[in-house]
Amino acid sequence: MKEKRYEYDSMGKMTVPSDALYGAQTARAIENFPISDLRFPRSFIFALGLIKREAAKTNRELGLIENKIAEAIIKSADEVMKGDLDEHFIVDIFQTGSGTSTNMNVNEVIANRAKQILHMQGESVAIHPNDHVNFGQSSNDVIPTAMHVAIARELELTLLPSLTKLQALLVEKEQEFNSIVKIGRTHLQDATPIRLGQVFSGFARQVTLAMRRLQTAQEGLLELALGGTAVGTGINTHPDFASTVILGISQATNISFTEATNHFEAQAAKDAVVMISAALKNCAVSLYKIANDIRHLGSGPRCGLGELILPPVQPGSSIMPGKVNPVMAESLLQVCAQVVGNDATVTLGGLSGNFELNVMMPVMVYNVLQSVDLLASGVEVFSTKLIQPLQADKKRCTLLIEKSLAMCTALAPVIGYDNAAQIAKEAFQTGRTIREVVHEKNILTETELEKILNPTEMTHPGIAKRIT
Repeated sequence: MKEKRYEYDSMGKMTVPSDALYGAQTARAIENFPISDLRFPRSFIFALGLIKREAAKTNRELGLIENKIAEAIIKSADEVMKGDLDEHFIVDIFQTGSGTSTNMNVNEVIANRAKQILHMQGESVAIHPNDHVNFGQSSNDVIPTAMHVAIARELELTLLPSLTKLQALLVEKEQEFNSIVKIGRTHLQDATPIRLGQVFSGFARQVTLAMRRLQTAQEGLLELALGGTAVGTGINTHPDFASTVILGISQATNISFTEATNHFEAQAAKDAVVMISAALKNCAVSLYKIANDIRHLGSGPRCGLGELILPPVQPGSSIMPGKVNPVMAESLLQVCAQVVGNDATVTLGGLSGNFELNVMMPVMVYNVLQSVDLLASGVEVFSTKLIQPLQADKKRCTLLIEKSLAMCTALAPVIGYDNAAQIAKEAFQTGRTIREVVHEKNILTETELEKILNPTEMTHPGIAKRIT
């Protein structure tokens, strides 16, 4: 059995493990919320540590906290940011909707660690989690601020770089595959020819637009709620506190955060978080389309479409020897499905802005950060292990084009839609190609036939005309 100690808060005495840096309020939260094994990710704890560090610096500059106490809090908060104290942040995600339990978890850990730091320096100074670490703050403005800081920072550090890499690789494949003509498909049926490079240009554009939407949504995260304290009025905080702390956060993250234009909106609503979640869902939808198309185009190797050659990364079956599956695409598809589900939770959370405070912030930020992290990791692996080594089967692409009945589309301006449709039907019924049927009927000269049924010509704008 671990040794115990007693900690006290306004509700009385609580028993805490002797080596734990948290205190009574954290202990109550652990006791009250034994719901799941879900905890806030490193990115969110970093954001809270950063807020507490910059708050201590600011309160010292404003003469509101004694220098030695502020210095100890700053050092302790630095350790929180580095991840050195992560084992002490153990409050469940499913807690009070304001995130007060986690804010106090951080306040208690920083306060107790700061006391240890001072003790090692031969000082014995009382440091209070509320009176010192949380000075000028409330959970109601700290947690919304940490949400925005953590999400914006993770987008910059992880997801946007991963998407940038994927977009560049897709552009490379666009250029590499640009001379390869394949059959297009609409409604899962043969359509007119398209260059494989054109297909990948569409993929690349999807990723470009997904990034643009994320960056647009990210702008809403740049306004921080800090300074509003309990309900947005700023009670118990210095007028210069928020702007100074936010400047420090901006410098530390290299992201231009600003104080909220309206603190009542910033704390009562979480519309910016709902918007970034929607942009993440939109990104997932785009990535799903890309991954799904690529795995279908690589189906086979002999009885599928087989126009793409997917890199083999692992055996595909425990019973069928030699089988290789599109596992990298399947992995990303599952990531995208999770992100779509996460967005539903975030949307419901956004509906819970009751009066002056949203009360589903912990689950909202958990799901958004999970979406960012999953997409960043999923895209990185997909790019490296599938897109980069991806190859095309040019011979297969050519074969399928020649067999397609959609080749008759180019004939319609020359011989009429109805006549072209009849040729397509005859080709289907007899098992011949469009070229063979037209040649047999002697409708066009050889020169005309070669010109009109040239698949590459069909991948450009233009109307075929009879050559005279």
